[in-house]
Amino acid sequence: MRVAALAAGLAAASPGRLIAAQSPVQAQVTGQAVIALTHAEPVPGGDGLSELRVVQPVVMLRADGPRRIGFLATLNLEGATIAEGELSPGAWGEGLVDRRHPHTYAHELMLTADDLLGAADGITRLSLAAGKGFAPFGTDDPMTRPSLRYPVNHHLAQILERAVAIAAVAHGPLTGEIGLFNGDEPERPGQWPRVGGRFGDSWALRVTAVPVTGVELQGSHAEVRSPEHRQGAGTDQSKWSLSARWEGPLGGRLSYGLVEWARTSEADGFFVFSSLLAEGAWEAGRHRLHYRFERTSRPEEQRISRFRTLRPHLENSIFGTTRWTIHTIGYSAPALERGPIGLRPLLEISYGRIGKVGGGFFDVEQVYGGNDFWSGTVGLRLALGGGAHRMGRYGAAMSDDAAHHHREN
Repeated sequence: MRVAALAAGLAAASPGRLIAAQSPVQAQVTGQAVIALTHAEPVPGGDGLSELRVVQPVVMLRADGPRRIGFLATLNLEGATIAEGELSPGAWGEGLVDRRHPHTYAHELMLTADDLLGAADGITRLSLAAGKGFAPFGTDDPMTRPSLRYPVNHHLAQILERAVAIAAVAHGPLTGEIGLFNGDEPERPGQWPRVGGRFGDSWALRVTAVPVTGVELQGSHAEVRSPEHRQGAGTDQSKWSLSARWEGPLGGRLSYGLVEWARTSEADGFFVFSSLLAEGAWEAGRHRLHYRFERTSRPEEQRISRFRTLRPHLENSIFGTTRWTIHTIGYSAPALERGPIGLRPLLEISYGRIGKVGGGFFDVEQVYGGNDFWSGTVGLRLALGGGAHRMGRYGAAMSDDAAHHHREN
């Protein structure tokens, strides 16, 4: 497996740190990949389907240089391993439906100048970040959360793989971020953001509060110009996100919880899609259980095949709206931990129901043969250096734990 070979090679070259601690530059490599056998029933057409794929193959480089300059790069190889998407009922976006689309090879390439004023502003941290990455909107990349399955709300709750410029300021428990970016989404894994004529046509604002240790509250808003049409002739989106995240001990066991609400309106509110999601994880020794509940509405767009939608998307491509209510439960435990390399088998099962919202031409039973569906995955997760870290926050917006981990490694 190419990802495993690359991870093993990096680990062999240096177990975690690429450059000696005596150097003015310190760097760390982490990564992950999952071999996953998934069965879903029904899929469009009314039958069942099983697939074996390598999903979420990423390698991450974090580097700290002199004068508080940092660099973050995330290589995502899904364009090679799931070129036609990952089987996942309810997933949508970037021309795929009921399959999660592959992300671009350059998932993140961000340069950050942190704590620009040093001691002059006391405990306040001011930072600037620029490159290709996440806009300051919404919650963490689902890849770094407990469930293997991506939520249906991925395109409602995150804005990623854009050319971004972000200013962030942190003071005590509060952090504010504002960012400019290009509105257009990628159309294929090797595509770069359209900077000429599009950069700065969209913006996002996020405020985060940490009132007590382990608790993180987030609220954000974004105005996105023509995300589904690269040339800018599509409809605009107005997006909102609220979330509460908690991580800490519960009954002496490491636990995690997230509740989020997201809303996207398109074409001046003619189309509205919303999501409510709650998820959690609980560890008992070597065993970890996780659960997610999600209730998300998504657009039903004109299809050119059972897993492909018309691209580029325009407002008259939307034939209706469906609501996906999904319960996902999973279990995992480490099988091998040797130096920076870890192997973790996992099992995950989802059950859900598809409902039609409002009018439109879309017929759920005609497409799927019914309203209920289920999917199951048996997998093996390979982790390098602890696996992928939280994505989408840069400089002063990086959590204290992540920033400390970044500086110490």
